[in-house]
Amino acid sequence: MQTLRIFLEMIKFKHTLFALPFAYAGALLTAQRVPSLHDLFWITVAMAGARTAAMSFNRLADRHFDAANPRTANRALPQNQLSLLAVSLYTLFSLLLLALAAFQLSSLAVKLLLPVVFCLTFYSYTKRFTWLCHLFLGATLGLAPLCAWAAIADTLSLPALSLWGGVLFWVAGFDIIYACSDMEFDRQAGLYSIPACFGLAPSLRLAAFFHVFAAGFFVITGWLLTLGPWYWAALGAAAFPLWWQHHLVSPTDLSRSQVAFFHCNSLLSLLFFAGVLLDVLTRYGF
Repeated sequence: MQTLRIFLEMIKFKHTLFALPFAYAGALLTAQRVPSLHDLFWITVAMAGARTAAMSFNRLADRHFDAANPRTANRALPQNQLSLLAVSLYTLFSLLLLALAAFQLSSLAVKLLLPVVFCLTFYSYTKRFTWLCHLFLGATLGLAPLCAWAAIADTLSLPALSLWGGVLFWVAGFDIIYACSDMEFDRQAGLYSIPACFGLAPSLRLAAFFHVFAAGFFVITGWLLTLGPWYWAALGAAAFPLWWQHHLVSPTDLSRSQVAFFHCNSLLSLLFFAGVLLDVLTRYGF
């Protein structure tokens, strides 16, 4: 149990609240109906496998940087609380779990498997050569609703791409805020991030700009699917935590960036999913 607790802390399992609600939303919006329990189960398995693989691989790839960074030096690998072999096996097992889930869902899900695995693993290296790493992370997490859509519909459409775009810019925006805390270390280590390359104030402005883009894509998604009042009410409510995280941080005070990162974005994703779920249930008379 101690090893499991350490592993779950290493991969920040609680951060599953960011992407999983959007995956369920993508599944629901595919046909604007409640998917079968079979599909929901395997989408959940796929998400668990994908996120665990991505985080485990990231900890392996970044272990030397994590050991040198005071903020991350107490993580499991730098502290030798888990072995490289164990984390490598966790990563492989998680990828196999993702593959199993894809084969249980749709042919398009199987076709997307290799590109998804590439994105999940390649992200860890993008910070070594480009400040676009935040956008690549956003594009990768945006695969959650996109692939859930593909798993149910066995095809993709414009609303699915719009939903992916919303998640892309939402994640990129909050990842910039999160990266502000590591600005000096990234510069010293030769890593690329928007804060390291452009400074705090421009980075926070760009994060806000990205979040405006995210809101725009979510509006387009609702318009393309002619969603009802529950969706629009939830989207309006979700605008508050989107705005609030920018209120919590400033170039002179990053002390509340963790609150902005976790609590605000968890609330946003749950509100978004609640709006989609209530819209679907109301539309079909549940």
